Amino acid sequence: MHNIRNFCIIAHIDHGKSTLADRLLQYTGAVNERDFQNQVLDDMELEREKGITIKSHAIQMNYRKGEEEYILNLIDTPGHVDFSYEVSRSIAACEGALLVVDATQGVQAQTISNLYLAIENDLDIIPVLNKMDMPSAMPDEVKDQIIDLIDCREEDILSISAKTGEGIEAVFEAVINRIRPPKADVDQPLQALIFDSVFNSFRGIIAYFRIFNGQIKTGDLVKFVSTGKEYHADEIGVLKITPQPCKMLQAGDVGYIISGIKVAKEVSVGDTVTHVHRPCSEYVAGFKEVKPMVFAGIYPTDADDYEELRASLEKLQLNDASLSFEPESSLALGFGFRCGFLGLLHMEIIQERLDREFDMDVITTVPNVSYHIFTTKGEMLEVHNPSGMPPLNNIDHIEEPYIHAQIITKSEYIGQIMKLCLDKRGTLKSQVYLTTDRIELTFDLPLGEIVFDFYDKLKSCSKGYASFDYFINSYKESKLAKLDILLNGDSVDALSTLIHADHAYSFGRRMCEKLRELIPRQQFDIAIQAAIGSKIIARETVKAVRKDVTSKCYGGDITRKRKLLEKQKKGKKRMRQIGNVEVPQSAFLAVLKID
Repeated sequence: MHNIRNFCIIAHIDHGKSTLADRLLQYTGAVNERDFQNQVLDDMELEREKGITIKSHAIQMNYRKGEEEYILNLIDTPGHVDFSYEVSRSIAACEGALLVVDATQGVQAQTISNLYLAIENDLDIIPVLNKMDMPSAMPDEVKDQIIDLIDCREEDILSISAKTGEGIEAVFEAVINRIRPPKADVDQPLQALIFDSVFNSFRGIIAYFRIFNGQIKTGDLVKFVSTGKEYHADEIGVLKITPQPCKMLQAGDVGYIISGIKVAKEVSVGDTVTHVHRPCSEYVAGFKEVKPMVFAGIYPTDADDYEELRASLEKLQLNDASLSFEPESSLALGFGFRCGFLGLLHMEIIQERLDREFDMDVITTVPNVSYHIFTTKGEMLEVHNPSGMPPLNNIDHIEEPYIHAQIITKSEYIGQIMKLCLDKRGTLKSQVYLTTDRIELTFDLPLGEIVFDFYDKLKSCSKGYASFDYFINSYKESKLAKLDILLNGDSVDALSTLIHADHAYSFGRRMCEKLRELIPRQQFDIAIQAAIGSKIIARETVKAVRKDVTSKCYGGDITRKRKLLEKQKKGKKRMRQIGNVEVPQSAFLAVLKID
């Protein structure tokens, strides 16, 4: 066991985690030249297209140093704030972490938050300075930032280039010398933590686990503690480029188990696996429950696909434990699910995966956050959807979630970033100069304001330099109003939003204008209105497609023309009463990009 090392790679977005993993795999021969491609661990088509890691990927490497053979279990993690739950799960299965920092950009917000996660879990941290081959690298400056951050010596920082392979040997040396081997006891009862799982249509559910104590052999009768279900371990093995079955795994190992489980609910990430006949006395402390930040409705375009959508979401949830969903129904869209996501990118990725992996055609409603509504009777309701609000006269006050946001940027962009945050109803808490030209700004912001386009605007006003990290802070009382969109007098519940009363008028005005462009013209006028309660605050009209009924009227009296127009008007009115307006999917998405 003293030759096993379990470690993960953590860093900000685009600092070179996957490239470093590629080099480590090539160096140890874990992947042969024929199978190699860039981002070799990112096996999802989406990850390659967008150039980001969405899932953590575990893999085992064998490294020889002198006479000793070492087993290195590596987990490559995502960098984006929306996938931080993946990172926290990977960290729970490791003893050490490579903290990668880009030598051209320095320490960023996500570097700091991932580092804190690692420190909380008592991991051995190895700082790695990447992209040293770049002409714009600033090694001395960035080394000072790292020393300030983790209080290490300058000689502890490894300088490498994952792209060219320079300094990779030193990374292996550091992993072996500076990360402790797993502390575990093979003779204890089996105690293993499930940190990930995938669905395979031929073999059922494959669970990935890390063994903390004891051992497991093929054919053992094991039980999953949280569900209490018992299974035979039909196949166990280690995670190479392709899964490699073996007869036995013991304490310290990371591997997979296949036991023919078909129902997604029976495996939960963070669960403990133990033997039926000799169970462990205490369970592994899993990870804290994930709290979704953004809620949106997902509905099948065809109502008959409802059950299929449920099955697809359950399979996705296996692979992405941070997704949560519950059934709901909408007047406009029928039956669907209310889903909780960790952020807008997470929501976009789930939508994209439903389309690609399960061929599900879905409509997504306007994303919103959860609010606490206090009624006049003194009850507190948690509402994720504006349509679930009680009547206005029953509401005493509403509280909305506030986040604690850390923004790290170059000092020349302070002005634009402060303006952006203050426009979003933020309050500045502190500003700290990390170096002469890098500053850390801390804001309290309402989560509802940053859900739509805050991240994109932050990137554009700082020319891509600002990095952003946040966590939920508390709920605060706010002056909020429910904005309804009416089409021909009927409310479209999928477009209704809760918004700050001061912004309601301008937002309603822009919504109506946008919808007028997107809703196709019908044979009758369509009135698009924005309303707060019974008060209409904005209106646009989609004009009817009209036939010139007076074209055959040449000469004669004006009353003949008027008679024909009146007749047409009555027909249009009747048509409007029975006609219904189809809202295209682009209208739901346009709300996000309203500015």
